[in-house]
Amino acid sequence: MRVLLALGGNAMTAPDGSATPAAQIEAVGVAMQAAARLIAAGHDLVITHGNGPQVGNLLVKNELAAHVVPPVPLDWCGAQTQGTLGFTILNQLDAALLAAGVARPVAALVTRVLVNGDDPGFTHPTKPIGRYLPHDTVQTLIDHGQTWQDRGERGWRRVVASPEPLEILDVAAIRALVDAGYAVCAAGGGGIPVVRDPDGRLRGVEAVIDKDLTAALLGRAIHADVLVIATDVDHAAIDFGTPAQRELTAVSVDELRAYAAQGQFASGSMGPKVDAALRFVEQGGPRSVITSLTHITDAVEGNFGTCIEH
Repeated sequence: MRVLLALGGNAMTAPDGSATPAAQIEAVGVAMQAAARLIAAGHDLVITHGNGPQVGNLLVKNELAAHVVPPVPLDWCGAQTQGTLGFTILNQLDAALLAAGVARPVAALVTRVLVNGDDPGFTHPTKPIGRYLPHDTVQTLIDHGQTWQDRGERGWRRVVASPEPLEILDVAAIRALVDAGYAVCAAGGGGIPVVRDPDGRLRGVEAVIDKDLTAALLGRAIHADVLVIATDVDHAAIDFGTPAQRELTAVSVDELRAYAAQGQFASGSMGPKVDAALRFVEQGGPRSVITSLTHITDAVEGNFGTCIEH
């Protein structure tokens, strides 16, 4: 099968959230052992991933150096983290495949994703990113054109647009690599957000694209047989954290949509994953699964996780 594996930010950092280079390399190594098992089982594999902690580190560097050098825009941050994480994923996947005795070429592709330049978030941004800072620190960043909001006692926080992903612009290259036998890493961090100007030219924009929604779009574009959204739990659950908690196994689109409408999945954690899994199937994908890295091979084979089908 052709599998799209979507890795959350937890797969890129240590269990305590540490994002030092050593911690990231170790965490990616664990994730790539799971990815190598999929390849060893005979599946074609495309990997996409989050980049929140890595972009967060770049934003801190921006803040600390803003009085010396201009801040790097968010599209550049996305491109830089795609390159760094792609390089790390390739090295660790190569090592895992070597240990498993599996020969498979690997590649990482810097990937642009088209968004709507008229999205209201560009004029009235609402997506908070980065850390809280005092006003005297953020004034330099505001002078550089960034939008920051006063959040009371906690300080000021930057807000940006979070537009819907419309098109994976580099999907033909991704498909060509997969068809040629490569395991491919693509569209990291939701993709680099770009808009198309009236003259047809593309340009990067200051925005954050939800990585799970991009995963759903990418899965359809590469004709994936299954979208696996890897997280830190074995199953999505309803009534989470209560005595009535119930893990979901096989579930229909209509049933899962009904649970989502009831507010069963938190917007900052499981909610986007459920929405992406639903979108993939609703818009033509055969099957999506939400589960932990430990069980992704079983999930692909249909024996584990929260499985969504029509």
